[in-house]
Amino acid sequence: MSKFFKIFQVNSKLGALDGGVRYGSSFKSGGSSQKNGLISNIKIVAEALLIALIFRSLFFDNFHVPSGSMKPTLLIGDKIIVSKYTYGYSRYSFPFGLAPFSGRIFADEPQRGDIIVFKLPSNKRINYVKRLIGLPGDAIQVKDGLLYINNEAVKLEKLAEFEDKIDKETFKIEQYAETLPNGVRHLVLDSYKGSFADNTPVFKVPQGHYFFMGDNRDNSQDSRFEEVGFVPSQLILGKVRRIFVSSENSLLNPFAYHKIRFKRSFSNPYKLSEDYTINSVNN
Repeated sequence: MSKFFKIFQVNSKLGALDGGVRYGSSFKSGGSSQKNGLISNIKIVAEALLIALIFRSLFFDNFHVPSGSMKPTLLIGDKIIVSKYTYGYSRYSFPFGLAPFSGRIFADEPQRGDIIVFKLPSNKRINYVKRLIGLPGDAIQVKDGLLYINNEAVKLEKLAEFEDKIDKETFKIEQYAETLPNGVRHLVLDSYKGSFADNTPVFKVPQGHYFFMGDNRDNSQDSRFEEVGFVPSQLILGKVRRIFVSSENSLLNPFAYHKIRFKRSFSNPYKLSEDYTINSVNN
């Protein structure tokens, strides 16, 4: 504790203990001690914030899912943990994009089917979470609701309907298991037949870019739309690893704790996608 407060001093002349405040100069000495203590406390807080900043920049960060574009894999209110080191780092891995380098360092290629958080190309203040569908050089197209990768239709299996609740009303949505060329199997929803998103032109993914889609295919603004388009590699922030906790209500509200989806806490979103019994937001 001597680092923060000089509590006792030995007065060799008087052979007595001095509590840090000498007679005749008590106000001056006491004020200096308080000032030093305040400075020390500020340093401790600053160091703690710096450590947290480094951890969130280099290792893991957390994000909130505000929309249903990744249903049924991710639900509104999911708090997700993202590994920042999986694909290496770009300037956008750090606060305000201020890192003094371009491109990616310690880079590793994302895999098709990964759930990834990235910066929106048209507005880098906004983060998106989607599933990686197209790699550099791929040709991506949707025809009659079926995904084609390099002119090959992906395997699609019809499953039990997904039950979604909106404004206390329950809706049943067609649910499928989609298998990507590398064997990744995940769930997708098809809310409408014949929508614009069900029939697209061919998207040729340029080098250094990626093509993303939401699992909720008719309710996702993703690379099929020019607002998102192809995502440059340097805008990728990290890979979703876990759902930390799930609730549409604020976790600061103790009266809403009973609405927390405890079964989703600390769950693996990739494992959830393989568990076809999980087909309702209430599970």
